[in-house]
Amino acid sequence: MKIIDLQPALRCVMLTMLCSGTAVADEPGSAAVSNDGLLAKVNYCQGCHGSSGQGYLGAIPMPRIAGQTIKYIETQLSAFVESTRDKNLTWMSIADVHRTSPEMRSSLAKHFYELSPKSFADGPNDIAGAGKKIYDEGDPTGNVPACSGCHGPAAKGTGAIPRLAGQLFAYDVKELSEWDKERGSASGKTESSSVMAPIAHQMTQLEITGVASYLSHLE
Repeated sequence: MKIIDLQPALRCVMLTMLCSGTAVADEPGSAAVSNDGLLAKVNYCQGCHGSSGQGYLGAIPMPRIAGQTIKYIETQLSAFVESTRDKNLTWMSIADVHRTSPEMRSSLAKHFYELSPKSFADGPNDIAGAGKKIYDEGDPTGNVPACSGCHGPAAKGTGAIPRLAGQLFAYDVKELSEWDKERGSASGKTESSSVMAPIAHQMTQLEITGVASYLSHLE
């Protein structure tokens, strides 16, 4: 029987209970975002995504959002609000963490975009080199395009295309290995998800772990 560490999920739920005041529960349709309201929501986000949004290492890894593109964060927050992504994560529904106004989503996106904490570099070093080759050149024999073609040579992303540099190794492996489960509900909704679906399916597990390891070491 597989034992799952629910600590991050429980932390998120508990944070919601503790921070259920008006400063955190930013209602859709609210006007300007106050500094206090933004700070409260930032602290709330960091309860799951780690200090300065650097990510959370654990049995249930939480992604790094520091340095992520503004458009991507806004798009993903909207997907959570509209229940078109990760609908099976019931603890997120309980926490109601993504019940934010468009103004708050934009403010949060700008805040985390401007952060640049040091990456955990948690991927195995011995496969990072092979991962770099796949990232830069792809795998023509397996019909896997170069990741750099969309995410950029430094994996910083642009617009709605996410930054991958410094992302947690375990998180990237989980997302790519279980794309239909993790992002399937959004595949018909967002262009980036639909583009990635066939690519994720075509990548071998060795390619996935290699690329994920390489990305984890980038700043």
